[in-house]
Amino acid sequence: MLAVVQRVSQARVEVDQGQGLEVVGRIGLGLLVLVCAEPGDSTAQVHKLIDKVLKLRIFGDEAGKMNLSVQDVAGGLLIVSQFTLAADCSAGNRPSFTGAAGPERGRALYEAVLDRARSLHPDVAAGIFGADMKLHLVNDGPVTIPLTLR
Repeated sequence: MLAVVQRVSQARVEVDQGQGLEVVGRIGLGLLVLVCAEPGDSTAQVHKLIDKVLKLRIFGDEAGKMNLSVQDVAGGLLIVSQFTLAADCSAGNRPSFTGAAGPERGRALYEAVLDRARSLHPDVAAGIFGADMKLHLVNDGPVTIPLTLR
């Protein structure tokens, strides 16, 4: 499972659902988590991902050191599926996405990520799997952490 975690002061995701863009997920201070399932991923990777995200100490403490987790600061999680994290650009100029799980498996694992996050954290928002989404965020720091969980 692949993820990119961004510390944000605010973030939202919008989707056109037939009547113009609508906000489908929004957080203030917290983490934007872009997630890509890979072939062979299971709920074990889902659990490792969410457990790691919730414990990442990337928020500043009173001394300004990155020493606090999203749980410590009562921040939100905005979790968005993004199969393009699996892009392979090693041959030519057009990325290949064969490293991403297929749509059916990808959706099931993304929903498992959301279920796990919501069972452990009180403030979880989400995008819509497979939708053309518009992300708006203020990256705080900036702090951006890539995660690969096998």
